[in-house]
Amino acid sequence: MKRSAQALWSFLFACTLMLMGFPTARAADDWTYWRGPEFNGVSRATGILDDFDPNDVEATDDENLWVGEEGSNVRWKRSDLAGRSTPVTMNGHVYVLARVDPEQATEGERVVCLDAKTGKTVWEQRFNVWLSDVPDTRVGWSSVSCDPETGYVYALGVCGLFQCLDGKTGERIWSMPLHEKFGLLSTYGGRTNFPIIHEDLVIISAIVIGWGEMAKPAHRFLGINKKTGQVVWFKSTRLLPYDTTYSAPILTVVNGQKMLVFGSGDGAVWALQPRTGETIWKFPFSRRGLNVAPILVDDTVYIGHSEENTIGNTMGSVAAIDATGKGTVKAAWQIDELMAGKCSPLYLNGRIYVVDDRGKLYVLDAKTGEQITRKALGSVARTSPLYADGKIFTIANDRWYVLEPSERGVDIVNKGRLPRGEECNSSPICSYGCIFVTTTGGLYCLHDPSKQAGVEELPAPAAEADVATDEKPAYLQVVPAEALVKPGEEVKYTARLFNSRGQFLKETEAEFELTGAGQMEGGSFVASADAAHTATLVTAKAAGLTGTARVRIVPGLPWVFDFEDLDDLPVTWVGARYRHQLREVDGSKVAVKVTTIPKGTRSRCWFGHPELSDYTIQADVKGAITNNKMPDMGIIAQGYCLNLQGENQRLEIRSWVTQDNRSNTKLEHAWKPNTWYTLKLQATSSDGKAVLKGKVWPRGEQEPADWMIELVDESPNTAGSPGLFGSAKDAEIYLDNIKVTANANAS
Repeated sequence: MKRSAQALWSFLFACTLMLMGFPTARAADDWTYWRGPEFNGVSRATGILDDFDPNDVEATDDENLWVGEEGSNVRWKRSDLAGRSTPVTMNGHVYVLARVDPEQATEGERVVCLDAKTGKTVWEQRFNVWLSDVPDTRVGWSSVSCDPETGYVYALGVCGLFQCLDGKTGERIWSMPLHEKFGLLSTYGGRTNFPIIHEDLVIISAIVIGWGEMAKPAHRFLGINKKTGQVVWFKSTRLLPYDTTYSAPILTVVNGQKMLVFGSGDGAVWALQPRTGETIWKFPFSRRGLNVAPILVDDTVYIGHSEENTIGNTMGSVAAIDATGKGTVKAAWQIDELMAGKCSPLYLNGRIYVVDDRGKLYVLDAKTGEQITRKALGSVARTSPLYADGKIFTIANDRWYVLEPSERGVDIVNKGRLPRGEECNSSPICSYGCIFVTTTGGLYCLHDPSKQAGVEELPAPAAEADVATDEKPAYLQVVPAEALVKPGEEVKYTARLFNSRGQFLKETEAEFELTGAGQMEGGSFVASADAAHTATLVTAKAAGLTGTARVRIVPGLPWVFDFEDLDDLPVTWVGARYRHQLREVDGSKVAVKVTTIPKGTRSRCWFGHPELSDYTIQADVKGAITNNKMPDMGIIAQGYCLNLQGENQRLEIRSWVTQDNRSNTKLEHAWKPNTWYTLKLQATSSDGKAVLKGKVWPRGEQEPADWMIELVDESPNTAGSPGLFGSAKDAEIYLDNIKVTANANAS
């Protein structure tokens, strides 16, 4: 019955595509990941355009939708979807991340689903950017990833909101703020990674500054159940990376073993088992983070960077890495001083095509690295090249090229410029016989109506080794790997066995042990009813193996933190311990945000449940002074920060730090260094709005009866974890007597 239903659905979908004028060979013409179905920028499409003029468009009744003039190769353009997100497609739809309401008080981010033929909106899902330093021009950095099995789409917002949406309706299936829940780092650079789907998992990564043993920053990957949002595994690369990263991972098979290969924030190329997160190999490549997606051909990984090399004082490199090894592997060849750090490479017929950061195309012999030719395309390039219908499509800043591989390297078929003022920071894709590309002027759908579009079958992927050839358990996985609960709540655990290749064997009975509060009842953990702000390690043993999972136990409100009975900050606080110390100050034990943490002096931390709303947070704060400079220090409620600024000498309530047009309010307020103050922030949700009220007064004096500063946000954050903000780059920050209370009980 299921096969019949699937066959009927496929037939109806093919008919729909035919009526739309799209090729009907298979739904595999979908481009569900930004680098395509083969993770390499290669399309099997035929009948693709050779030339176009992006100016050949005319307005429609929709001010944001333009259509091609008669005879034009532009099918449509959506001017309101300008940005940097590479689009993807599934089931006749185009999905893209973009800004919404630019330069308005309601500005944020959105996932937009379009009809691929007409460019008209099918649905959009709007969401806020909050508690992030990212500038508005870098919103929509990542790309949506689609799952044909479920029809779901997955999107990582630029501040860390990770969502699973129904691809047909836009309905939110599940979501989680990765910054508040796990400590995802959202920076001014805006670099945000790409979800990738493998079997029952959606895998996402970021620089994470978490809790417990994950309190120090690392580039960390989460394997998440794609249907439920449950964390299946949570793994790290090397601690203390220099950079954030947006090197998108790829999935491949080498020597019968499935691999997730990516460039890390620690400067190495890594291969992990996608079902377990266990390391297979790594290749030290750069002293800084990698931003280019790798490709794999014939058991060799090709990747580039434009940062400092690990040896010597040169910058930039392209390498061919042997992917068959284990541990620390070596390169088959490596070319230093080739600055290829923004555009992913392309492989065609024994050659590697690399566009460097300055817009020069290098054609290299894939086996030796020998340069075949070099061609200047422009002055800046951020676009990964696309191969389709025998042609290479690439854009260098505002110049577009259609190239044809030749014996001597490449020949230019056609070239031109984008409309005045436009440039391209995304990559073109090919789907349904069309080229889709996002520029700073809009999202384009390009085709040649005079050609018959088609698509060839994908080559069969390399097969994994039969699991029956290795049925010996080598890894025990405990699911969920992470949990956040309240006292008395229950978490049901599953123990799963995998072989040495990371292939699933079976679920198994296990013996469980706990380190921390709570008890096990069968395979379920029950948090102690009186536990408060503590953590428990769940250890499972089976088949001679050991696996672990972590639980944070955070009670409901009210909370009080005075640090007197602690040796460190509460273990359940996310993003806190590495950046703060406990000291005796003014006769009391206080938390001190220090100035000596590399790349961590400006940061946020969160105390617990992201779904909290309608509460008040209060804290005693003191700022030091160094070289006549003072820090910024603040408290966080429901996605908003009440910030006492040192250099500017003012009090401010704001959610999105770098966006002045987003809802914010400021009040000139002089305050002194080395003096204790009490900050208080109340968050209330009412009538579709968020109301924030704040005040500050010298500690020990009577609290002012009136609120000093108020913000009403008509595009509200309706929930969020309480927390702290601090910028201690110039001088230390001292914190004490933190209280969080539900508004009904707040004074």
